[in-house]
Amino acid sequence: MALSTNESLPGDIKTSPPEENVALKDDICPCVPGRTKTSTGRVLTAEEADRLGGERALVSDFKLMKLEKEAQKNWDLFYKRNTTNFFKDRHWTTREFEELKACREFESQRLVLLEAGCGVGNCIFPLLEDDLNIFVYACDFSPRAVEFVKQNPLYCPERCCAFQCDLTKDDMRENVPEGSVDVVTLIFVLSAIHPDKMKLALQNISRVLKPGGIVLFRDYGLHDHAMLRFKAGSKLGENFYVRQDGTRSYFFSKEFLAELFADTGLQPVSNDYVLRETVNKKEGLCVPRVFLQSKFTKPSQSQSS
Repeated sequence: MALSTNESLPGDIKTSPPEENVALKDDICPCVPGRTKTSTGRVLTAEEADRLGGERALVSDFKLMKLEKEAQKNWDLFYKRNTTNFFKDRHWTTREFEELKACREFESQRLVLLEAGCGVGNCIFPLLEDDLNIFVYACDFSPRAVEFVKQNPLYCPERCCAFQCDLTKDDMRENVPEGSVDVVTLIFVLSAIHPDKMKLALQNISRVLKPGGIVLFRDYGLHDHAMLRFKAGSKLGENFYVRQDGTRSYFFSKEFLAELFADTGLQPVSNDYVLRETVNKKEGLCVPRVFLQSKFTKPSQSQSS
């Protein structure tokens, strides 16, 4: 279920899905010129505000329930169509999230990482190559994605444990010891979960996170260009949309995210929008991108008592 690429632009998708699916290709490397980190979100143009303001009709309750019931099947079909070729590897995570290096007490300490929503391993394999003192638990909603991870030549059971998991209902502790994880990466994953179930996913993750451990979050921000591209009939709820292949995407405000993590007992370290523009020279487009990049920590026992 993880969504990941580097510099993919609208119109660059080899599989030529409908324009709403462009959102899947938009995990853009944050370490690029023109990137702005800000505590305030993107201000809509008058035309964009009118467009979103006029978008009031939601899909039927029947379709909502059907999409929820078939969520795993839709992601499995996505990976069946695209295998390991859709996303590019993330080589920017250690540059952007210094905790992947700095949270060790000593240099040779083994770091235990949980990649929640690992997809086909576009984040974990660059990390395993870059850092020999790391062990990764990797889970995904899609059984097919997990099999692709296990088939990767870099997959080694001594350094990585991949398993299928529905973050909203499967107890993470069946595969990961309670309180054993130093860092959780939650990158372009929570947006694919129904907003009513996001808290369940965070509670599940929190159980395996050590006191003092950290969650590294990056996902779609409110008023991102991908949100503005959805056509009529795609809206499931406030800031929540469905693509034509049945996969879904939520667009986060920093206030919503802060409240969500606070309700789970996780404390904010940072919580900012990342604003930038993506230029597609082929189509002559310059589009505004909005991501939310945040860090939350699990209080130590002394802090929580």
